[in-house]
Amino acid sequence: MTGVTTGHEITVDMAGLGGFMPLHILLDADGRVLSAGPTLLRVLEGETVIGARFEDLFDVRSPGGASTVAEVLDRAAERFRIAPRCRGRVGLRGLGRRLPGGQMLLNLTFGIDLIAAVREFTLTDGDFAATDLAMELLYLAEANAAVTRELRGLNMRLEGARIAAEEEALTDPLTGLRNRRAADLFLERMCSAAAPFGLLHLDLDYFKAVNDTLGHAAGDFVLEVVGRVLRDQVRAEDCAARVGGDEFVVVLPGRTDPQMLQAIANRIIRRLSEPMEFEGSPCQVSASVGIVRSSDFAAPDAAQVLAAADRALYAAKHAGRSQAVLMGCDAG
Repeated sequence: MTGVTTGHEITVDMAGLGGFMPLHILLDADGRVLSAGPTLLRVLEGETVIGARFEDLFDVRSPGGASTVAEVLDRAAERFRIAPRCRGRVGLRGLGRRLPGGQMLLNLTFGIDLIAAVREFTLTDGDFAATDLAMELLYLAEANAAVTRELRGLNMRLEGARIAAEEEALTDPLTGLRNRRAADLFLERMCSAAAPFGLLHLDLDYFKAVNDTLGHAAGDFVLEVVGRVLRDQVRAEDCAARVGGDEFVVVLPGRTDPQMLQAIANRIIRRLSEPMEFEGSPCQVSASVGIVRSSDFAAPDAAQVLAAADRALYAAKHAGRSQAVLMGCDAG
């Protein structure tokens, strides 16, 4: 029976050696393969292993400058790293010993490439020695990966919930527009950045009459229509907000041209003057709009801009309602 003899004259047959060391490789004094473990043969599948030279089967990664098995053992102090030439993506590390008669025995392991090797070669616990903790480590790694994925998913859900909560806190639930807090924050950012913008302050005319004659359900219906109209008239970067019962503010970054702002306000007024019907009853409203521009202020702040917009809105109502009035910061 072919075997390997240790320095104490203990002989182990090749089959037994493969069971103890599934990733071993036994070489003769010239560096040719005498036997290889069954798991290593799976890694080298498609290669002629028995009789092949070590350097034809493996690239040496460490120690540097070595290529033959003799050079590896001479330079590595019995520790080394190699990679199969046919499967360079999976590395091996191991220990080696010279045996009586010039033979050389290497015992290999996958090390940090264990997970990749198990997946690439479809290895099971039968491919490792009974005392090898490789599969236990693999199970731990898979469990850790599963826990990590779950934690990542939990973090994403929590982040989504946080964003949703913040969004809800800044949204008017009836109209779907921004609320007063969101409008104040948006306006403060624009002023702090000294960014140019136009602002429309809108108030519904005759809204109280709708509430008094048709009830609050009809009033809510009108407010929902106003929300849809404003969303249709603004861009994604604009801020349209309900800031009171029937009061709205629209902040338009980058838009300070008087004619453009007047045109936007007139379109909103025209749309809101169109007939509305709630449960068979007409809901007739209109809108008055005050317009201000950041460029009319030397150093605008949110309170100053809103006060000027309020004065412009009052002027629009005083002009006969369904009007839009642009007012500078010094107008009273």
